[in-house]
Amino acid sequence: MFERFTKDARATVTGAVGHAERTGAGTVTAEHLLLALLDREAGRASFALTALGLVDRRESVDAALAEARRRGGMSRADADALADIGIDLTAVVSRIEAAHGEGALRGDRGGRWRAGRPSFSREAKKILEKSLRVALGRGDRFIGGEHLLLALTATPGPVADVLADHGATYASAERALYGNGGASGQDRKAG
Repeated sequence: MFERFTKDARATVTGAVGHAERTGAGTVTAEHLLLALLDREAGRASFALTALGLVDRRESVDAALAEARRRGGMSRADADALADIGIDLTAVVSRIEAAHGEGALRGDRGGRWRAGRPSFSREAKKILEKSLRVALGRGDRFIGGEHLLLALTATPGPVADVLADHGATYASAERALYGNGGASGQDRKAG
């Protein structure tokens, strides 16, 4: 699959690995992929992120990602499901932090488990696989940063929640990337 990655997409993946290494994370996550996309200054995805206002609101995006980490990576859907059975996720997080310290659920404490480069988490692998499906659905023979961005918006989880809260849904990202007629007839949301 990586042979299909453009120079921009490869730089994004390398940047994600760099983010993981700088934070001492044992795995590269979807969050690292988003942060690496936000770091890029060229390419279609960079243009779309700027057009969507995410580059100008980087601090807000970073804060929202930090809050998602604080909740142990639970998505809005997870919090809603817990609320449906009478569990207040915010109260649970607060009680855990009171007992074990702030950020106890982050999962990034203690550094790496093994030497060498961090591995890719299940969610990051899912994003990479989805980017291939997005590209194929659009009829593209390559995987670019734009496909990674669309995959991040289309894969349920904390990163997609943060993006949506900042106005970057699959549809808005697709419009920013390709204009109003950007949706491919074969694939409107890349399954």
